Amino acid sequence: MRATGDPGCRPGWHTDELSPGTPRAALRSLVTPVAVAGGLTELAWVGAHALLYPLGTRKEQLRLDPRCRPGEQPPSVRALFAADPLAARIPVLLVHGLIDNRSIFTVMRRGLRRRGFAQVCTWNYSPLLGDVAEGARDLGEHVERICAQTGHDRVHLVGHSLGGLISRHYVQRQGGGRRVESLVTLGTPHGGSVLAHLLPTPMVRQLRPGSALLQELAEPAPDWSTPTTAVYSNLDQLVVPTRLGRCDHPDLRARNVLVRGVGHMSLPFHRGVVDEVAATLAGLRPAAHAPLASAA
Repeated sequence: MRATGDPGCRPGWHTDELSPGTPRAALRSLVTPVAVAGGLTELAWVGAHALLYPLGTRKEQLRLDPRCRPGEQPPSVRALFAADPLAARIPVLLVHGLIDNRSIFTVMRRGLRRRGFAQVCTWNYSPLLGDVAEGARDLGEHVERICAQTGHDRVHLVGHSLGGLISRHYVQRQGGGRRVESLVTLGTPHGGSVLAHLLPTPMVRQLRPGSALLQELAEPAPDWSTPTTAVYSNLDQLVVPTRLGRCDHPDLRARNVLVRGVGHMSLPFHRGVVDEVAATLAGLRPAAHAPLASAA
């Protein structure tokens, strides 16, 4: 495994299998200073998000930021896209989670724009959505509108929580691969969550481990070609157990990124996560099937 920053604070990436560990070890991991700090940060961001939530109910108008021109960017931004200057021009679409709206991406949207991405947009789907496949169809229609408005043939998708599952269904089951340059999920229950047994609504039932939806997504996907990254946290309070936030489908060959001490709602606000998303979309992260570099 190779870390991308300070141990315990920045994301690390790996494609190896996780050992199950013991319950006692899992409990100890929740009382470390990093976990306690992450829990307090989660509470703070939840409070801030509650204040921002009403502002996110309005639809966002897609517009090109005229300030995002490669020659006018600071050296740090130019360095991010040195290998592929055109990567900054591909539209980035952010998809929120269950009973949420685009306000969850307030920090990430601004952060990606400051890092040089010219077109970063969000999409609100109905809070009453009862089916992932239906949401994926609506997402596909929105992607087509973005492509028509921007003149681009493809987009990047970044989905938080349920938004990642909707995005994956669009790419994997509805032919969205032709439109999606890369897929990044944040705190997405790729394997479900045992907490979904607590609420018997149609949508939440689809998030139970072994549900018909998750069995459908576990089917072979031999035509999958979309680079995929699944960011998950050891402090996720909604994806339980947290390892279910990994995307381990053999055909998807996803790159799984573990972040430590970051809560479920904090993921889109965390600077290390924003850095990781930016680097991934800029093409600076290796594919999951590439050989792991040995640690120095």
